This record gives sequence, structure tokens and C-alpha cells, in this order.
Amino acid sequence: MSKSLLFIPDISGYTKFIQTTEVEHSQHVISELLEVLLNANTQDLKLAEIEGDALFFYKENDIPSQENLLAQIESMFTAFYSHLKMLEKNRICPCNACATAPNLQLKIVAHSGNLQHIEVQGNRKPFGEQVIEAHRLLKNSVDSDNYALISRTLALDVMLSPYYSSKIFRFRQGSDVYDDKEIDYIYSIIDPSELKLRAFDKPNNVHFDRPPQLKIKKVFPVAAEELLEYVTNYAYRHNWTEGIDRLEYKENEVTRAGSEHICVVNGKHLNFTTATKEVKPGSLIYGEFTTSPPPVDEFYQFYIFTPISENSCELEMELFWTAKSPIKKLIMALFGKKIFRKNIEKALGGLLNFVESNE
Repeated sequence: MSKSLLFIPDISGYTKFIQTTEVEHSQHVISELLEVLLNANTQDLKLAEIEGDALFFYKENDIPSQENLLAQIESMFTAFYSHLKMLEKNRICPCNACATAPNLQLKIVAHSGNLQHIEVQGNRKPFGEQVIEAHRLLKNSVDSDNYALISRTLALDVMLSPYYSSKIFRFRQGSDVYDDKEIDYIYSIIDPSELKLRAFDKPNNVHFDRPPQLKIKKVFPVAAEELLEYVTNYAYRHNWTEGIDRLEYKENEVTRAGSEHICVVNGKHLNFTTATKEVKPGSLIYGEFTTSPPPVDEFYQFYIFTPISENSCELEMELFWTAKSPIKKLIMALFGKKIFRKNIEKALGGLLNFVESNE
């Protein structure tokens, strides 16, 4: 029987992150990162299980070459840190989970051996001594939470020198004792600054050389950060906005600059992209941009949250639109602006009722 590869990417700092941050957003962040790691699988590894903060992959009766193994490790570190950088740069949420997500780190453990399998409710999963060893290697004496660790067994299989060095990898030797058995390994601390991080869309930070065409203010009996969550979490939107058939969005994603959602109203699809602009210090902002709503060509609506006290804030709505044709301009002048005002005031009234019912 040929040897198999065991491969475990593990998010470092997961327990502290979950316990000390807002639960829903921390779960979304971890879910996104696990999906990023899954998509960075370049070696056709099979997923055995999602283990909370880790993914347990294996490749049965096949071990990639040294080059492919190191490329797979680099691919996952690159994808992981590229996503963290995007979360940091495009963040609009001030909560502790979103603010501290860039502090998360990644460790990868790779091992090899002959696999056995067990079947649980029709699912065939790797089982045996090598599986246990691979998971125990996650608890080691490496003085870092950001590294790649390869068991000596696997290193020998792929002929990887314990002194291998490159721009990304600088391996060292180590060993730990598990159940009176010493397991040797090599490991390399990974420096994210050496990775070629992927480009991502920058926030849609807009500037206007004119005042908003419509401005509406309302006081809410809730902290500014909490009201921001009610507005930016699209799962709440139907509770305070009438006329929505449905909302289409990524349910496991924290809303950020560049996020997209589709609002279906009376069968019509309105495509929105999250936008932002400068606000005075101490205020929070969330904006949406669309080219969909008739009778205008471009439409921005910004929610600006300004704290009044620990348990109250002022929400100011600013609307900007562009109507290019004379007919559209006439429509907006005659009754379009009044309709926009009526709809916004109705939505803010619904938001106030929703907030009060949840406080």
C-alpha cells in the first residue's frame, strides 16, 4: 500500500478570537477564512472533516512532490493573508471581531503514513495511528503561531532537507514527545511580508462636490455600533423595509466596502454595492450605490451614525443621485424627490420600531 498525505491547516488564535469578540461576526470571519483555505487547495486534497478552526485534508495513496507540497503550503498561506488584508482595508464595522481579525494567524501541519478508514453514517474517514500523530503535531514546542510543520517521515518521503531555505521557507529541526514516543519534524516560520499577496478591490470611497439632494435625521435609543449592525446585516433588512420580495447576499460574509447585494422589489432586481465616504471623527458610516433605480442613473444613500450617549445615537441619511436626461430631471423635480423622502422616512420609522422591539 502506498503512503498517503495528511494535511491540516489550523487557524491560530481561534479560541481567544471567538471568546472575546462578537459571536456572529467572529463566526462569519472564521467561516470566510475556512472557505478561502478550501479554495486554495491546488493538489486535489480530499476534505475529511472541518474541525472548528481547522481543515483536515488527505490524499490517499499519493504524496505530492517536494515542489508541489511546498507550493500547496505557500498557496494556503498566501490566500489566508490576502483575505485578512482585504478584511482590514475594506472594514466598515467597528466591532471587536472585525477589528481584530487581522491578528489571526495560520499554521499548517503535514504528515504521511499508511491510512486505515472507518465509516460513520456512510461517510468514509481516515483513521489510525498516523491520523492521531498528525493532530498531535498541532500541539508542539514551535515558538510561533504562524508556521508550516512537516513531519520527518514526510520530509524523507519528499526528500526535503531539514536545512532547505528559500524566500518563503527557512526550515529548522524540532521534535516533541507524545505518549512516550518522540516525533521529529522540520518547521519554518512564515513571514507574511514575504508572500505575494493577491490584489483585491479597493473600497468605493466617493467624494461629492455638492451637498446631498436629500438629508433626513432621526434619533435612535441604541448605541451607534449596534444600529450600524442592524442596518448592515442584510438578514434584518426585511424587518424594517417594506416592499422587499427578497434579498440576495452572501450570508456568511461580514458586510464591508465592496460587498454586493441584490434587492428584489416587485420583481425588479436592484444591484447594490457597499460604498463609503469621509465623515467627521467619531461618526460611523455605511453607504450603498446602485445604477438600478428608476428614474435616476446613479444613486447613493449613506447612513451616518453619530453617538449621542452610550445608548443613543443620531442617524442621518444622505441621498445623492444623478439624473442625466431632461425628462428624468423633470420627474425628480416634480415628484421623484418627494417619493424618495417618503420611502426613506417610512423605512427609518420601521427601523426605529424594529430597534425598540429588540431592546
